[in-house]
Amino acid sequence: MSKFTENPIPSYLIQNNLGPWGVYLQQIDRVIPYLGSLSRWIEILKHPKKILIVDIPIEHDNGDIIHYEGYRVQHNILRGPGKGGVRFHPDVTLSEIIALSGWMTIKNATVNIPYGGAKGGIRVNPRNLSNNELMRLTRRYTNEISSIIGLNKDIPAPDVGTDMQIMAWMMDTYSTKKNHTISGIVTGKPISIGGSFGRQKATGRGVFIIGNKIASQINLNIINSKIAIQGFGNVGSIAANLFFKAGAKIVAIQDYKTTIYNPNGLEIPKLQKYVTYKGSIQDFNGGEKINNPQEFWSLPCDILIPAAIEGQITINNANNITAKIILEGANGPTTTEADDILKDKGIILAPDVITNAGGVIVSYFEWVQNLSNFSWTEKEINLRLDRIICDAFKAIWELANEKKVSLRTAAFIIGCTRVLNAQKIRGL
Repeated sequence: MSKFTENPIPSYLIQNNLGPWGVYLQQIDRVIPYLGSLSRWIEILKHPKKILIVDIPIEHDNGDIIHYEGYRVQHNILRGPGKGGVRFHPDVTLSEIIALSGWMTIKNATVNIPYGGAKGGIRVNPRNLSNNELMRLTRRYTNEISSIIGLNKDIPAPDVGTDMQIMAWMMDTYSTKKNHTISGIVTGKPISIGGSFGRQKATGRGVFIIGNKIASQINLNIINSKIAIQGFGNVGSIAANLFFKAGAKIVAIQDYKTTIYNPNGLEIPKLQKYVTYKGSIQDFNGGEKINNPQEFWSLPCDILIPAAIEGQITINNANNITAKIILEGANGPTTTEADDILKDKGIILAPDVITNAGGVIVSYFEWVQNLSNFSWTEKEINLRLDRIICDAFKAIWELANEKKVSLRTAAFIIGCTRVLNAQKIRGL
């Protein structure tokens, strides 16, 4: 018996809700006045290069055939091969994947690594699948998108709902199809099959670095500063641990099930061990449980880190935020209208395209190591990451002060300028 996923209307036919892609377009429009003669090329950034929508039928363990909808989008490849993660989440839409691929274009250009922007995803809740079902889904998806990915074409990586094991299956599927091992086809792999030291912690490390840079600019002492984090996956937990070790108090954590709050600070190492065992922060005995998820945004803190999914800070909750600094660990967590509210409140927002760029920077290092059949130590990786992300942040901070614009607008000016310069030089 065949079964299909719940939504009978393909997401790419839904025209009346642009969603995340609409937010991306608004962000692009805001930088046009700062691009000079390059603005004539701006439509390049509003049109994805290639969109692939695939049907992924797999057999579940009980014998049912279930169809899932998957995507791979290459937004722009002017500066190099497409680069971006693969997301397994029940709320994945085409609008979201296109927007995420666009943000990857800007991110890679902003930190000046030779990649374009890409993204992929499947509308599925991976927690509802057995390990064998997840493997079959991953392999079928990889096979379906194999025509547009490649070592010098488009290199996937982990994202929400995916991990090193998913990347291992993707690498194996693609390599089997090509009849030889191609380690560099994905990044974020296990060390044993070509992964890079420092990759798993890189995104959270980048959030920590940017947080420290901004704190020093506004004379905020990280020691005893209060931090609230939405999301306790790879990004949120790593950032939490680094801030905790630096002496900060992590006063609130929110995950997909609940929010816990302790004004004196949570014991992050204990919480990490608990989540590894239980899969969620729910029922952790270390703070007050808050049942209403919207209360999270009004909790008193110095630094707020949205590290879950996009569209979390909106016109409905931005006014409630009390933080001095917001570090976007997630991609696209803040709407354009919320951006304006936060700016008027004097809150410094470090945008996703620099704050969470640590992951793609170390992914770049992994790819380079695979191409050269060589490996760097974790110390070398971290030194290179620190240099690239700090140089990029310095340029953004200085431009924001020069142009009297937000850090997001400054980052987009730099990123868009690099991409559009490439278009101008290459021509049509």
